[in-house]
Amino acid sequence: MEDNKSFLWTQRILIAILGLTGTLSISLMILFKTNTSDAQTKSVTVKDTAANVRTQQRLEEFKTEMLTSWQQEAQAKGFATDVPTKFQGIVISEAKLPSNKKVIALTFDDGPWPSSTAKVLDILKKNNIKGTFFVVGQNVKNYPDLSKRVVAEGHIIANHTWHHWYHHMNAQAAAYEVANTGDIIYQTTGVKTSLFRPPGGIMSNGVAAYAKSNKYAIIMWSADSMDYSRPAVPRLMNNIFREAKPGGIVLMHDGGGDRSHTVKALPEVISKFRKQGYEFVTVPELLEMQDQYPQVVAQNKSKSQKPQKP
Repeated sequence: MEDNKSFLWTQRILIAILGLTGTLSISLMILFKTNTSDAQTKSVTVKDTAANVRTQQRLEEFKTEMLTSWQQEAQAKGFATDVPTKFQGIVISEAKLPSNKKVIALTFDDGPWPSSTAKVLDILKKNNIKGTFFVVGQNVKNYPDLSKRVVAEGHIIANHTWHHWYHHMNAQAAAYEVANTGDIIYQTTGVKTSLFRPPGGIMSNGVAAYAKSNKYAIIMWSADSMDYSRPAVPRLMNNIFREAKPGGIVLMHDGGGDRSHTVKALPEVISKFRKQGYEFVTVPELLEMQDQYPQVVAQNKSKSQKPQKP
């Protein structure tokens, strides 16, 4: 009997210990779960933040890679991002080349423009021609994809101020017009241009002076299509060809208004130049070619310095 009592007492003690252990285990589990849940929440928050940072970094890296790729692709197709040092700060309306060196540069102002720039690019691509595009800063901002296409297809992109204003500007306003346009071109396409064309060819309103002092080559023209006045195609072509010559720079517009006449005339302009034996180059290529013929430059200087007969 005593043995039975002792056994029962031992059983009760074991059951009590097991019960206490179970209670403690449950309590610990609840506590651990709560702490784990809080830790997991904090961990998820930290992980989410880190993931967002990494995603943003990857996007920036991808953007940089794409910009570099566009620039490299353009350079591989004969694209030049700069001009010889001797032309920096100089006003150029044509290249001094031998008369038998029949090359000419087609330039387009005031873009990018949604209704016409793509059409101009399509025509140039079809004819395997590279042009030079003098872009307006606010248009680059508004139509970045067109700006990127200009560069990606091997054309030259150049500075034509931010607003395309004609009025006189103080030093600060002129700096804004030129510098901001250079910045948006670089941010959008990865190209740092040293080519500048003043709106309307105006040299006295402040922007050209700023560009010259900052080592831009000031690119004017030798043949003006006058397409801004929307002449009929035959007249537009006559405007170009009456002044066209080897080493010349042709002024046309892909933006700034209705350029349907320019788009219509461009294939005929290209065809006529080719029939006359011309090849098409960009403005930097044109200036690099002049570097190869220093004797022509010297001859032109000599002629200009000769005293005129009375």
